[in-house]
Amino acid sequence: MELGDGSLGSLILVVAISFIIPILLYQLRLRVIPVVVAEIIAGLIIGKSGFNLVGNDPWVELLSLLGFIYLMFLSGLEIDFSSFAKQPKSSTKLIKPLSTSIIIFAGVLVISGVLAWTLVIMGLVDRVFLTTLIISTISLGVVVPVLKERKMLSTSLGQTLLLVTVLADFFTMLLLAFYVSILSENLSQLMYLLLFFCLVILIYLFVRKFAKGKVFQVLGESSIQFGTRAIFTLIMVIVFLSESLGVENILGAFLAGIIVSLLRPKKEFIHQLESFGYGFLIPIFFVMVGAKLELRYLFEDTKVLLAIPLLLVMMFLAKIIPMLILKKWFSWREVISSSILLSSKLSLVIAAATLALDLGIIGESFHGALILVAILSCLLFPVLFNKLSPKPKEKKRIISIIGLNHVTIPVAQDLANEDIYDIRVYTASSPEDNPINANQRIPQFAYQVAELTEAILRQNGAFEADCIVIATMDDEFNIRLAKKVSAESDKRLLVRIEGAGLQGELANESFEVFSTLYAARTVLRALIDSPGALKLLSEDEGTIFEVKVQRLPYSSTVLRQLPGLENLLILRIYRGQAFIIPHGNTEIRVGDGLLVSGTAASVEAFRKHVT
Repeated sequence: MELGDGSLGSLILVVAISFIIPILLYQLRLRVIPVVVAEIIAGLIIGKSGFNLVGNDPWVELLSLLGFIYLMFLSGLEIDFSSFAKQPKSSTKLIKPLSTSIIIFAGVLVISGVLAWTLVIMGLVDRVFLTTLIISTISLGVVVPVLKERKMLSTSLGQTLLLVTVLADFFTMLLLAFYVSILSENLSQLMYLLLFFCLVILIYLFVRKFAKGKVFQVLGESSIQFGTRAIFTLIMVIVFLSESLGVENILGAFLAGIIVSLLRPKKEFIHQLESFGYGFLIPIFFVMVGAKLELRYLFEDTKVLLAIPLLLVMMFLAKIIPMLILKKWFSWREVISSSILLSSKLSLVIAAATLALDLGIIGESFHGALILVAILSCLLFPVLFNKLSPKPKEKKRIISIIGLNHVTIPVAQDLANEDIYDIRVYTASSPEDNPINANQRIPQFAYQVAELTEAILRQNGAFEADCIVIATMDDEFNIRLAKKVSAESDKRLLVRIEGAGLQGELANESFEVFSTLYAARTVLRALIDSPGALKLLSEDEGTIFEVKVQRLPYSSTVLRQLPGLENLLILRIYRGQAFIIPHGNTEIRVGDGLLVSGTAASVEAFRKHVT
């Protein structure tokens, strides 16, 4: 049975299924199954391998193609190029994630090539290079959420796994594009590919300059969603260029995502883009992947059935052998479980299989086998990783304070007494820069350096912190250092400025300014106007904290749905330059700052759910 060709019936059915699937997974307590896998399975049921309810609807085909393009765009957007920056020297780091990840990825490519030749000798496949790419690729869309959930992205192991995944995601995509061009046996096609890369670089330079211009800044703050319009224009322009030059459109979309990632957009804007993609277009693509798949071809070819478990095993072998280098720093459980996680693959395998099928490189049976391998890998490997991987130790928030004086000492001592912070106060060894009485013992959290300069502070790891406080007695030094640090990092930066004129000049900077004189005036005013509020701020139990929302349990979450609020009171919600009086049905967005009242332990437990 087919719903009428060209009608909206098939589209309505596909959209309805994408809406129902998350509800079913939640109600049936099947959260270990990735939603995209459930969508493909649902597509199998309603498609050619099942009840054949989806016809050749042009609406569905168009939206499925757009979903595929948008998925590749988001894959490029997920790459955080700040991870490739040179790591500062620090005695606390035993592993260099960037260089280690490059070695591991090179090993993955070599081992994958050897295993691909093995499959050719066995007569199971006949395309070595394509099989090498399929074995070596890693799904960024599967690995990153798992690492986030396990709170591992800030650890050295998590950073190494992330960089290996990024390298595999990026280079397998590029190699796939070159492979398709070479298969055309046309030198001009390869020249078109090189021309395409040159045009993309020019587009990036133009977009970077335009994004810093006044027009973009003004329109970006308006209510017309100018940033979103610019993103979709960018995607369509680059995809059009790729189509015109005979390059695969998925590479164009992927590079568009990389361009946006290099511009370092705000997390709120990224969340907005992801909400549209994962909420509408991408589910249609994954449901249609399953709907177009004909599993009966798998059972007609014994060689293809044999290739499925072999590919799964080889995907793991290609990761575990190069990952043995990590045994120098980590336990066997961490190495093996990490290798299992990196064996997950989904979108790029589907992309490679779809391209190969369109080009006639593989048949329907092997195409179906690759799709099934991708589904099984992202269904089994993340679950096994969660079972085998040791639970990561809770990491304290690092607060780096530059300047040891009568302002910073009591604050640092109070924070050091709380178990949730790792306090590091940096001071110069000379008496002029160190106002502590000679008879007073230097606190344990104080780090004495030869001189308070950017180079020496960086060498001693002063900027490797979750929050950096620059609080010396020299306003000019504080401003110079703050501007330098803020230009290279997006970490929270607090700067002490006592000069009233200077405070006004720095209002538009990316760091926060505080003043002890202004604070004293504010406290006195609070004692006069609202002594109860000041008591709430100063008492040991029931203090006030601000929690920045970085992730949410649902795409649309209201305040009462947030976990861990039992012993807390939400006083105010800060969103951009405005604030919201909270209610139970107030919608919470990524990037919101929640002003929370409660004990330090309760607030820290809540923070783990949303950061």
